This record gives sequence, structure tokens and C-alpha cells, in this order.
Amino acid sequence: MEFAELIKTPRVDNVVLHRPFYPPVEGTLCLTGHHLILSSRQDNTEELWLLHSNIDAIDKRFVGPLGTIIIKCKDFRIIQLDIPGMEECLNIASSIEALSTLDSITLMYPFFYRPMFEVIEDGWHSFLPEQEFELYSLAISEWRLSYVNKEFAVCPSYPPAVIVPKAVDDEALRKVATFRHGGRFPVLSYYHKKNGMVIMRSGQPLTGTNGRRCKEDEKLINATLRAGKRGYIIDTRPLNVAQQARAKGGGFEQEAHYPQWRRIHKSIERYHILQESLIKLVESCNDQTQNMDRWLSKLEASNWLTHIKEILTTACLAAQCLDREGASILVHGTEGTDSTLQVTSLAQIILEPRSRTIRGFEALIEREWLQAGHPFQQRCAQSAYCNSKQKWEAPVFLLFLDCVWQILRQFPCSFEFNENFLIMLFEHAYASQFGTFLGNNESERCKLKLQQKTMSLWSWVNRPSELSKFTNPLFEANNLVIWPSVAPQSLQLWEGIFLRWNRSSKYLDEAYEEMVNIIEYNKELQAKVNLLRRQLAELETEDGVQESP
Repeated sequence: MEFAELIKTPRVDNVVLHRPFYPPVEGTLCLTGHHLILSSRQDNTEELWLLHSNIDAIDKRFVGPLGTIIIKCKDFRIIQLDIPGMEECLNIASSIEALSTLDSITLMYPFFYRPMFEVIEDGWHSFLPEQEFELYSLAISEWRLSYVNKEFAVCPSYPPAVIVPKAVDDEALRKVATFRHGGRFPVLSYYHKKNGMVIMRSGQPLTGTNGRRCKEDEKLINATLRAGKRGYIIDTRPLNVAQQARAKGGGFEQEAHYPQWRRIHKSIERYHILQESLIKLVESCNDQTQNMDRWLSKLEASNWLTHIKEILTTACLAAQCLDREGASILVHGTEGTDSTLQVTSLAQIILEPRSRTIRGFEALIEREWLQAGHPFQQRCAQSAYCNSKQKWEAPVFLLFLDCVWQILRQFPCSFEFNENFLIMLFEHAYASQFGTFLGNNESERCKLKLQQKTMSLWSWVNRPSELSKFTNPLFEANNLVIWPSVAPQSLQLWEGIFLRWNRSSKYLDEAYEEMVNIIEYNKELQAKVNLLRRQLAELETEDGVQESP
């Protein structure tokens, strides 16, 4: 298919653009295969380059011969284009609709994008499982890297290499895979160096109504326990949902077969409930006419902060089991690709200082989201404005980033990255020139040959010129476990995401710059103090030498 077939009118003059925080600007609108571009001949006017893949929905209005297209973006921006001529307006609208809903992944922009910057580091090879396993040097006696899934034959949503207990061979793993949803047998997610306890994750066990069991599965998860120790299974579904799953062939671990494990059920919502929550929240944030009571009731009705609280509470529970109880845990829901990953990755943010650095956080996303099989292509297909809702769309990753922001806000000096880093990740998960978030799992990314045909997001982010934008000036390495408050009073709406197109951040940006300047000035003064102290010590030494007979 040629893009030209979808572009009915490639160019229109005298189009007026309205967008947040800029005055209206008149210019020429051009449509390419991947971008909507508006350029003006006016001096000092920034061009608009908008990826078609960032467009969530469009509305059309007509007043006489003038047409208006309202473009609603996946990053929650709303842009208005006033186009002279009804036919041109209809042509532009239908072209945008066709170009923003391309079925084939290989027609998306990452396959056509060529970087204008020098590639210093190949991001595709920055966080390989082998490199991550080397960091667990203390665990090598009890764990091993298995390539049982080398051809994605055992589990289509797992990477080729996974970390499993040494006591369990590959043949046993194949049997366990037939007993777990989607073949997702228990694998190592995190090793707590302080006491050797671990977080494992998996899909639900396929016990069904007859209480089917799997001896190899019992052996696998028991291999993580120390003598005389108990473990915890954190099921992210309420008990009644887990019980209902048995009728469909799913289920949960029976106490009789897992006597050393205590099962805890939590209630983290999934799919359409989360999507509806996001839609309600964005709708209420965009309503500028409401009074205080209405705003607060709509914020409450969206349930967004309730979801944040549930996820953070479960992550804190997981971290407590490891750090305070000295117990290993297994986390799963139904598939093990959504709420499971929210919990395992947030528990690591709480427990592991490395996860709070820029590269450590990138490694976490690579390991616990991309390689762990979170279906980004499905979950991030649409955002808060799209009318044609599919059942698999859900802001699971955005909720995770929001939870990280809540912890960052409570511990502003413990993270090497700033809020802009999290916002950037949200934007690229939904629309990007990079191939990192394409596909639903490693198997799909392999078939698409993303490593050969697209650029990794990490190749761009980890360049010094970009890193400076994402570095937190307040960062001081903190090797302690950080325990966030999950009390309702401690959780706030993430204005940097949900209100950034409704309210100018000009004064906040100025305050941030002033803070950076103060910190830099403080460092300079500290360096001067250290120099003067050294000079004083040298003078005192010289005086002492001269006075001695």
C-alpha cells in the first residue's frame, strides 16, 4: 500500500492552528505518510510536527465555507485546525483518520525514521538478560539462566532467556508451562541482596474445577524457600474472581498442595475498568467550567487515585514480605502481564536503589515490562478520547508511571531521574519514532526484526545532551529501602500529565530553573570552601615546620 493513496489532499494554505499556550498561527498544512505538519512564514513561530500515530480521535465542524478539525491526541493535547473550504476539510479529516489507524505495524514511523544524531550506544543491546543476571552474582549458586524458551516454543510472551532455580531442569519447566496460563511458568523477577529472598512472577495455575495439580510446579516454587521458611503468593485478583476463574480452567494454588505458602488476595482492576477510569479523569480535567464540588466529585468518580492506592498498597506488601518478613514471594493475576508487572516493578523501586537511577529504571522497564511480555501494542492502541473501544486497551503502564511519580514526589532526593523522564516514557509508549514499545512481546519483536529495522529509544535517551533534561538536580544516592505513604491524603493528581495542556507550567519551570541555579551555585561555593580548607591546612603545616627547632 502506498501512503499517497490515503492522502486525498496533501497540502492546504491559509490554515489557522489553535493549540495550548500559543497564539493562533496561520500557515500551510501538509500531510505526509507519518506526520501532520503546519508551518508558518511568520518569524519566531515554531512549526507543528504531529505523528499520525499520536492522534486518538478527530471531530469535524462546519460554519459556512469554513471547516474546523479538532484533533485529540494520545498525550491528552487538543489541537484545532481552521481550514478554508468544505471539500479540503473533509479530505484532510478522512486522510488523518486513515493514516492514524494503520493496521500494519511495519507501516508505522519507526520503520521509516532515520536518526539525525550520532548513535553512541545501541540501546537494543543495553539491557540483555545475561548482563542483568551478572548483577545477581550472589545468587548464581542457587539460580541459573535457562534458554528453554529459545524459539519462543514454551511461552510466546517470555523472552528466550529466563532466570530459574538451579534445582529445576528444562524438562520440568516445560511441564510447569503447561500448568500455567499462557505457558508463563514462575521465573525470577528480583533477588534481594540483603537477605537472599526473591520475587517470582507467573501466570495463574490451570487448576480448573477438579483441582488439577502439577508436582513440577510445586517443586519449582518450593526451590525458592529456605529450610523452615514460608513464602507468600500475592494474587492480584479478589478471591471471588480467582474462584470464578476455575470454571474457565484457571484458578489458584491449593493450600493442600502448597502447604509452605500463604496466599493473599488483592484487588487490582484490569482492562475496560481502567480505560473508563482514564476517560473520566481526562474529561473532568478538560472541563474548565466546573465548580469545586463538581470537580472533586468527578475526580472521585473517575477512581483513578483509588487504582493508584491499590497498586501501591500491593507493591508495599510485596516489599514488606521480602525486607521485613524475610520471605520470598510469587506474584500473579490471571495472565501475569499487567497488574503482576505493576507490583513486581514497583516493589523493586521501593527496595532496590539501582532501580531509582536512570539506567537502572531503563533496565527495569526492559526486564519487567518489555521482556516480561506486557502487550504494549494492544494496551496503548488508544488513549482517553477514542470512541471505538477495544476490550484490551488499558492504561496499565501509565498507572505504573503515575505510581512511580507518587513515590518520587514523596522522596524527591532519592531518584536520579525527574518527572520529565516519566512523561517522556508515557509519550513514547503511545506514539514514537523509536521501535522500543512496538509489538506485544519479544516473540513479535523478533518477527518484526525491530533490532535491525528500527532505532531503540535508549539509544536516543542515553546521549549526554538528552540525559541532562531528565536528570534530577536534587539527587543524592540513597541506599536504603524507601517506604512510600499510601494514605489517601498522600496521593495527588499528577498535574504534569493530566493538567499540562490546561494550565501553563511557565512559573513552575522558572522556579525549577532557579532551583537548579541555586544548587549549581552551592556546589561552586562548596568547592571554594574545600579549596580554602586545603590551603589553610597546608599553611598550618608550613608554620609547624618553621616553628620546630
